[in-house]
Amino acid sequence: MNILQINASARSNGANSTRLADAIAQRLVARNPQAVLTVRDLAAEPHPVLDEPALGALFTPADQRTPEQAARVALDDALIAQVQGADVIVLGVPMYNFGVPVQLKTWIDAIARAGVTFRYTAEGPEGLLKGKTVYVALARGGLYRDTPADSQVPYLKNVLAFLGMTDVRFVYAEGLALGADSANRAFAQAEAEIEAALA
Repeated sequence: MNILQINASARSNGANSTRLADAIAQRLVARNPQAVLTVRDLAAEPHPVLDEPALGALFTPADQRTPEQAARVALDDALIAQVQGADVIVLGVPMYNFGVPVQLKTWIDAIARAGVTFRYTAEGPEGLLKGKTVYVALARGGLYRDTPADSQVPYLKNVLAFLGMTDVRFVYAEGLALGADSANRAFAQAEAEIEAALA
């Protein structure tokens, strides 16, 4: 089993979402001792955003790219290869201003490539990253689960399914900014949800 853990917090140290993602990954490894775990910290290794030069590089045929364009596309290629090689993906996702962090959006923009990780057919789009299990560790300061204010879960379900990843399991730690008691309850509940998600 190849496990890919993506830490999407803007903080490399002390992030609650990373704490949850670590707990999931550690349990997966404990249950599968031969598993290989790869961790990508998007704060420590920030990926460049999808901007005009990047689009220009992606839409230029490979044999016509400048060295700079080829190097830019190669950065995205590396992320795509990691995802393609993973059997299980663990995403550590904090909530920033009701959405996903820019670090995670940049990662998604990098791995979503027509003809590689999805394709358009006469029947509509088809995701090509199939047969993977995705665990999403959500850390929030407030309480948003199953409310209209939760834009993260619908977005992540949609974009992951678009890429072919339909086995997506969410673990929540909410109310982390509502005092120590609330945070302790949130992590205790999250631990129970991790066990249920891995069952």
